[in-house]
Amino acid sequence: MSFFTSANLDIAREIVSRYPVPRSALIPLLHLAQEQHGWVTDDAMREIADLCGITPAEVKGTGSFYEMFKFGPVGSYLINVCTNISCMLLGGEELLDHAQQRLGVKTGGTTDDGMFTLEDVECVAACTEAPCLQVNYRYRLRVTNNDFDEMIDDIRAGRVDDLPQHGTLARIRQRIPTDKLAGVVHPDDAREAPVWLARNAAEDSVVG
Repeated sequence: MSFFTSANLDIAREIVSRYPVPRSALIPLLHLAQEQHGWVTDDAMREIADLCGITPAEVKGTGSFYEMFKFGPVGSYLINVCTNISCMLLGGEELLDHAQQRLGVKTGGTTDDGMFTLEDVECVAACTEAPCLQVNYRYRLRVTNNDFDEMIDDIRAGRVDDLPQHGTLARIRQRIPTDKLAGVVHPDDAREAPVWLARNAAEDSVVG
């Protein structure tokens, strides 16, 4: 039985078709799997491996390099509190302590109801807006303890509508019009050098 739903399997095959080498589709397929299930399961890795023509170990080895991919269950809302230098100086660690107390879990833990998973992260690239955090990778900036409490209350009460389910990076899926496709050609079958390579060669000859 396929891990992917029928609709997502069609999307997965379309993604693979964009690349001359199927394994190049690995990262987009991991995102698709996590969007569907919330985290990347063993079944997902096996199916992605089949689609890419690689082994499940290669899927896990590549995916585990990236913090955004989760290989175990997480809550419906993944909260990442930044504790890097800017956030640390402006209360990030205190905010993390407060979050642990409010949610009743330590960093890396998930609440008993499965709603929230709490993590501390090194940087979310919003240093001018410290202290900050992300919920399902959507930013919350200059967050106070009271802001955090209100956010949790609003999420539990269903008053927040800008947070997709965990794993959803974009609400609009990319579609490449047929007339805009560059074409899929395996490197070994290419008859002409890439445009950028020819340009670089021309520039090198001028310099020489």
